[in-house]
Amino acid sequence: MDRRRFLRAAGLTGVGVAGLGVLGGGIALAGDEGDHGKGGSEAGGPSDAAVLNFALNLEYLEAEFYLRALTGEGLKDNQIDGAGTLGEVTGGYKVNFETKLGKQYAAEIAGDENAHVDFLRKALGDAKVARPAIDLQDAFTAAATAAGVIKQGETFDPFKDETSFLLGAFIFEDVGVTAYKGASPLIANKTFLEAAAGILAVEAYHAGLVRTLLLAGGAADIANKISDARDSLDGPDDLDQGITDSDGDANIVPADANSIAFSRTPGQVLNIAYLNPAQVTKGGFFPAGVNGEVNTSDANG
Repeated sequence: MDRRRFLRAAGLTGVGVAGLGVLGGGIALAGDEGDHGKGGSEAGGPSDAAVLNFALNLEYLEAEFYLRALTGEGLKDNQIDGAGTLGEVTGGYKVNFETKLGKQYAAEIAGDENAHVDFLRKALGDAKVARPAIDLQDAFTAAATAAGVIKQGETFDPFKDETSFLLGAFIFEDVGVTAYKGASPLIANKTFLEAAAGILAVEAYHAGLVRTLLLAGGAADIANKISDARDSLDGPDDLDQGITDSDGDANIVPADANSIAFSRTPGQVLNIAYLNPAQVTKGGFFPAGVNGEVNTSDANG
């Protein structure tokens, strides 16, 4: 696909693509700048289309979580077909939001994630992957148990109330920001690199919103335990920060000493999604793995 055709397929014209919840991205283009046949910044790396399909898997997960929390229903049948094995979604139901603001925020993010799925599927065309099997039930309990939020044998349900929903959202949104940052070296085409900057901004808005609401709601201790659990999965480096610092002060923006967002590789993102520090191809929120070429977590165990 050439640049103009891609933008037409996305329903966009002119400048930037700022509303995409992609965790990486871009389709290999012909007749533009860079080595688009191979994709990525390193020889032998995944093609832009492969990275974009990896992003689509993650957008399926986010869209199903938010849509089910808001409406009790997930993606439509015409939004989930494609290459690979089509999977079912386990768990998820309509949340009884206690505040008007909480429900409005959930509605806005659900709309964003639904649009992201449509955008990626349209851009990928026949190359798009199907929605894989997604676990929105046992995976949350496993994550909360590993984080020490609940005891062995107890259940964590992110759909039972507004605070639980925000804690579930916290698991995804911070990972999305670091994934965008880490995906940028894999993007061969400048058009998609510009789009990635907009994508990162959208995910950062979502993450900052969720972190602020959790802090205001007095859930810092639990959120910080989730942050520590994520950090235990993705390798020895400290890539995660809680919503308060060691002094108990607010930490809405997790960044390094230069106030730059951290990066995660696709493999590290899958370590968290699969809830496993080892090199595996399935588990956690994707019990049968993700569809597409980029499907294996890093060996951090």
